[in-house]
Amino acid sequence: MTAWTERFRELEPDWTRAPSAHNTQPWTVDYAADEVVLGWDRARELPAGDPDRRDLFLSLGAFLETCLIVAADAGLRVRPEVELRERQFARLLAAAEVYPTPYTRATVRARGCVRGALRHPGAVPGVPGAEGRLVELSSTQLRGQAATADRWLFSSGPVVRELRAWLRLTPRHPRYDQDGLTDRCLGLSRLEAVGLRAVLALRLNRPLAPLLAASGGAVLEPEHPVLVFTGEAAGPEALIGAGRELVRIWYGLTQEGLAVHPCSQLIDCPRTAAALRDRLGATPLAVFRVGRPAAPAPRSARRQLRPAGYRPGRTAP
Repeated sequence: MTAWTERFRELEPDWTRAPSAHNTQPWTVDYAADEVVLGWDRARELPAGDPDRRDLFLSLGAFLETCLIVAADAGLRVRPEVELRERQFARLLAAAEVYPTPYTRATVRARGCVRGALRHPGAVPGVPGAEGRLVELSSTQLRGQAATADRWLFSSGPVVRELRAWLRLTPRHPRYDQDGLTDRCLGLSRLEAVGLRAVLALRLNRPLAPLLAASGGAVLEPEHPVLVFTGEAAGPEALIGAGRELVRIWYGLTQEGLAVHPCSQLIDCPRTAAALRDRLGATPLAVFRVGRPAAPAPRSARRQLRPAGYRPGRTAP
């Protein structure tokens, strides 16, 4: 590996902080002579909950943008080249200049997702680059739709089984510190986590729905701002580009001291997705609450991508 790819690899704890649905972290990273190849792991897709792979490609776009931000903050001159192949979506290549971005590694580290209560942010600040793509609605307008979407979501056996596979409800879970949705990140108390584990063990979907909804699925405070990111869902490359824009919006909100909570069920449910399209006259790609966290947002787990035995300065197999 060349000097810039070696330095990029050392920054892994920061660029792996990119967000992803269910915290699946679907990305893969391979190093060549003078480039970094970005791909994804099919075992980390969500075929039941994300059958059209909208969230997958949004997540990969968010990962690509986060890689560029982290590299730029470290002074690395890197440019992206989106190139869709079998399980590969982009390459990072040497560039003449540092990638221009107002965000830093500190922004990436500070970004938070809060699934519990959020304080009202007051007037939502404008975010550069979001003009015409971001629509603000009142949570009061969406509360009934959120309940409809939750009922639809948790009545689907395949979706619930898939979600079970990504829940980490006790520190004793073997992947608690690697990926998935932990009890801390879901905002569950110890008693709620124990109750949810019991329901999961009994494979009872009906009581599972209110427990998961209580953990944040339908938490919409009255008259609280909900932002809808709109765009074209024309294909993987368009969604990757949209994912880059979406995460820039989240980083912009982060710099204003705000946290977000995605409410993807409103787009996943056909009935509520159609209602949103009719209301907005545009295709919704992401819906999220925004507000000021009452306490620091819990840190979601991250898996280590370096192969066993890797040491800085040594080319990995």
